[in-house]
Amino acid sequence: MAMKIRLARGGSKKRPFYRVVAADSRMPRDGRFIEKLGTYNPLLPKDSEERVKLDMERVQYWLDQGAQPTDRVARFLEASGTVAKTERNNPKKAVPGKKAQDRAEEKAAKAAEAAEAPAEEAAAEE
Repeated sequence: MAMKIRLARGGSKKRPFYRVVAADSRMPRDGRFIEKLGTYNPLLPKDSEERVKLDMERVQYWLDQGAQPTDRVARFLEASGTVAKTERNNPKKAVPGKKAQDRAEEKAAKAAEAAEAPAEEAAAEE
């Protein structure tokens, strides 16, 4: 059975609240879980002690059993020093979309035409 340490969403609409749970990876996000390991309240300030609460003994137990944390939970564990920090790389994140690239090419073409036009006028005047 593939175990995950992940977030299960609670709270009302536009007011999220998450439980950090150990669950079978085949179960739904908010569905059946094996054990509640903590809570996460994203509405609180980042420096608040109450924002992320974890039962570190149980988290370590599940990690020793082979449970894989999701990316967000892994970040919580890195911040607490439980898991070694990993380098993340998303090179496509900074690349603009196709339409933005097309607009940039058009703008560059217009700028090149504008730069050529004054040079031709100056040559014609002489």
